[in-house]
Amino acid sequence: LLLYERGWMNRWKPLVLHEGEGNIRNVKWRGHLIAWANNMGVKILDMISKQRITNVPRDDISLRPDMYPCSLCWKDNLTLMIGWGNSVKICSVKERHASEMRDLPNRYVEIVFQFDTEFYISGLAPICDQLVILSYVKEISEKTEVECCARPRLDIVQPLPESCEEISSDALTVRGFQENECRDYHLEYSEGESLFYIISPRDVVVAKERDQDDHIDWLLEKKKYEEALMAAEISQKTIKKHKILDIGLAYINHLVEKGEYDLAARKCQKILGKNTELWEFEVYKFKEIGQLKAISRYLPRRDPVLKPLIYEMVLHEFLESDYEGFATLIKEWPGDLYNNTIIVQAVVDHLKKDPQNRTLLQTLAELYTYDQRYGRALEIYLTLRHKDVFQLIHKHNLFSSIRDKIVLLMDFDSEKAVDMLLDNEDKISIDRVVEELENRPEFQHVYLHKLFKRDHHKGQRYHEKQISLYAEFDRPNLLPFLRDSTHCPLEKALEICQQRNFVEETVYLLSRMGNSRRALKMIMEELQDVDKAIEFAKEQDDGELWEDLILYSIDKPPFITGLLNNIGTHVDPILLIHRIKEGMEIPNLRDSLVKILQDYNLQILLREGCKKILVADSLSLLKKMHRTQMKGVLVDEENICESCLSPILPSDASKSFSVVVFYCRHMFHRECLPVSNTVSSVQFCNICSAKHRGPGSAGLEMKK
Repeated sequence: LLLYERGWMNRWKPLVLHEGEGNIRNVKWRGHLIAWANNMGVKILDMISKQRITNVPRDDISLRPDMYPCSLCWKDNLTLMIGWGNSVKICSVKERHASEMRDLPNRYVEIVFQFDTEFYISGLAPICDQLVILSYVKEISEKTEVECCARPRLDIVQPLPESCEEISSDALTVRGFQENECRDYHLEYSEGESLFYIISPRDVVVAKERDQDDHIDWLLEKKKYEEALMAAEISQKTIKKHKILDIGLAYINHLVEKGEYDLAARKCQKILGKNTELWEFEVYKFKEIGQLKAISRYLPRRDPVLKPLIYEMVLHEFLESDYEGFATLIKEWPGDLYNNTIIVQAVVDHLKKDPQNRTLLQTLAELYTYDQRYGRALEIYLTLRHKDVFQLIHKHNLFSSIRDKIVLLMDFDSEKAVDMLLDNEDKISIDRVVEELENRPEFQHVYLHKLFKRDHHKGQRYHEKQISLYAEFDRPNLLPFLRDSTHCPLEKALEICQQRNFVEETVYLLSRMGNSRRALKMIMEELQDVDKAIEFAKEQDDGELWEDLILYSIDKPPFITGLLNNIGTHVDPILLIHRIKEGMEIPNLRDSLVKILQDYNLQILLREGCKKILVADSLSLLKKMHRTQMKGVLVDEENICESCLSPILPSDASKSFSVVVFYCRHMFHRECLPVSNTVSSVQFCNICSAKHRGPGSAGLEMKK
């Protein structure tokens, strides 16, 4: 192996790189490295150091090197790929560490991948991190049962440390392959163009890496439209042959042909995008096959908007066969997509055939609402007793339209109706509502009751009426009403309660009118409830009532027991005990007496406890006041006399002075105080005394 170098005078000077090991079968030079193969193995020379850095011996020496030549290929400046016989080695040239050099070359070679194949190697080349191998294959003929040459293969494999993984394999049809040997094939590649040249005695085959267009072609051929569309979207900047829209339209047609109408309609959203012409074309296509319903859910509603005719066509389709679906579309679609008048008329025509159809009626109300014909919509909602009637009234301020429909609203939902009416008193007056509900007193009561709960005074003119309404429809709230109302005529209320024999209410009214004794008598005689009578007497806190209660109870042992249990905190129990007749059996007398004693002891304990607290607080406050008054008071140049407003201390410190300081921190020159306020007598601060403040009494005198 000779290397010719240009020397002095531009003459070529030969240099023997290697000799003596048979024929040189292959040479590859890249960068500063030269690799060659002879009958013994593969050598690599470093051109910088002019040293041979490795020798990779041949694995299978039984194969003739002329029949099975070595294939060499540089993947990059430092990686050499070797294919010989059925063996593949990938070698990496590395720098040797300085401490390891000694007399060794600067570089060395490490075999990073090594594996055997089931075929003979005629050539190899890199493709990304994989290998392209041109394989020479022999097979057994089925006819003669003799080994013969098969078509060569172009394999792509993924190298592994001790094996490989086959990625793809293609058999090549070349002329005369039956007569070719392993040495007759060669693989060369163009690194920049990713082209691979398979050379045989009669043919040259060019192979190239598949691009996305090829991949999409294959997917379309296999009718894998969804994958093709996805691949086109991912590679839309690199594909040249295909358009995403064309693939998408083909996908939609394919789905329609398969009968997957819903999926086809759903894909229209993504594929057709904002192209209104294509949208309209697809809608008509769906109409022809009777599948307008399938595409209805996916029609664009904003940006873009199709022609109104398209939406009307879909609505008519639903109106003929599916009222529920029609109603759903009316709710979901904005009203400006179609001609509202046309659709309203179509619904009216259908209602002539089925006037009680709730779905159509409700849909018609929604159409009227969009058309701002709120009065008609309100009538339908009230007829249907629809929950949205109140929302419609609020949203569109339809209070003028409901003045004669208050009973209908109350009949539908009295709670919501009352809340709405009370929230909008400025639009529908209280008087108008009461007048409208005159023939429905139960609704009148509900309205006035809520009005009273909100404001005890707003409906005062109706309080007399409310007495009868409460008595008729809501007795539990009659007594609270009587207690809270200050505009209720007591005589009228008493008359109604007596007529209906409402004892509790009558008792309350009698007590409020000042007839407490009669009220107590009713409790005792009508209710026979000693606890309530005692409670009533406690509320009134009237000694005469207690006397009446004792007189009434004195011959009734159960009443006496009740009094003994509750009277101790209001009346001296002795008054009751002295009046009990001898020999009268009183239930639980012992327990009642024990309770009286316990109540008495409790009162004593409470009083003593209160006394201790008062004494302790008084003592604590006295000590605090004493400590405060014992503290010194700072007097400096900034203080002034509260009488003459001049500085409290003289400017000349050598002069004598006399200052009086009160505990309220007010300061006076002694000569500025009234004559009666001398230090020897009881002193009072003029300022605090005038304002009746306690801390102004007593003071201190400072002299010099």
